[in-house]
Amino acid sequence: MGEVLVEARGTARSFGAVQALRGVDLQLRRGECVGLVGHNGAGKSTLVNVLCGALAPDRGALRFANRLPDAPAWSLREARRWGLRCVFQELSLCDNLTLAENLRIAQPQSAEWSWRKRAGAQLMASLDRIFPGHGLRPDDVAGELPIGKRQIVEVARAFTPGSQPLELMILDEPTSSLDGQAASQLLAYIRSFVAEGKTCVLITHKLREIFAVTDRLVVMRDGQVVQTTPTAETDRDRLVATMGQALEKDEEAPAAAATARPRDASGAARTVVQVQASPQRGLPMHATRGEVIGLAGLAGHGQTAMLLALQEASQRRATDAMRVEGATAFVAGDRQTDGVFNLWSIARNMTVGWLAELRSRGPLIDLKREQQQADQWRQRLGLVTPDMALPIGSLSGGNQQKVLFARALGASRR
Repeated sequence: MGEVLVEARGTARSFGAVQALRGVDLQLRRGECVGLVGHNGAGKSTLVNVLCGALAPDRGALRFANRLPDAPAWSLREARRWGLRCVFQELSLCDNLTLAENLRIAQPQSAEWSWRKRAGAQLMASLDRIFPGHGLRPDDVAGELPIGKRQIVEVARAFTPGSQPLELMILDEPTSSLDGQAASQLLAYIRSFVAEGKTCVLITHKLREIFAVTDRLVVMRDGQVVQTTPTAETDRDRLVATMGQALEKDEEAPAAAATARPRDASGAARTVVQVQASPQRGLPMHATRGEVIGLAGLAGHGQTAMLLALQEASQRRATDAMRVEGATAFVAGDRQTDGVFNLWSIARNMTVGWLAELRSRGPLIDLKREQQQADQWRQRLGLVTPDMALPIGSLSGGNQQKVLFARALGASRR
């Protein structure tokens, strides 16, 4: 590996009573891809926000290329000036602007009239290089694109060369909304990027991607770095154990599935059709109790539309094409647009789906019962937060997703 590009020493950051970072030491070298791994709430996103200037550390020092930045002035703009760019887990595109205009916000352009054409050409060149066959145009409006397309635009915008250098790229869950083809294209580009002597930090819960593309692994747990090791010198089981999570035994899955299916008097498995879907095009789908069904295909090929149609059919709006027996729960793929209420608390984001069950008398909500049920789901899903009254934005992306699952699963128990 090359020289040290970034070094963090004793980095600490707290949010009230929560110690998100506890004296983290980290080195990133030129020409390597580092996988930053850990369970939800381990401190990964907080560390990234400190590195890129979105958060100021409570204590600790940052050094870039053996130079010490001016700590009080450290910010997103200053970090970008030093060559650091970041693709955050939550997208930052302006939905009402075109793709070219979104690049103009991130990349300074001259004031001449042709800036829009030049910005569009720069972004299309990055998209063609990273995601060939993307099918996007510079005049597409960001908010009209599906989340997978917005994700690749976010990534391509960050990799677009400009007047400022690009030395370090931090990718926080960059493939969470990508289909298999786009994810493979991005991983291949990361390897070519670091081969040019650049540095990349990859955060993802998809361990297959971690082992496919990284040179070194940094494992975090409870706000600390607990292990740093070359990727080739470890495996999945040891990595998961270091993260502090129990290993799943695959051999138990068939037994669990078998016990989940209802049986008749003779003990034989009995088929109970829960979902019947007959799309206008393609084969009909039948889902029986005890099954897990995956909807495969490229993004935009109708998977989300089918799920939405099934959800509508379950709300007493069944049609000849869609029929669902029993209660359903739906978790949207675009968390920020169709999931969380950013101005609400964690507890209220969770319980908003249960309001009909929480009424005490007439239209009034039983607040004590609401709090009790929110605390139960907090413990059940291992939600990492000191106070359920904090804003939903105080949680990491993974913990926000747990809130949405709790909302859906709690409502489906009626």
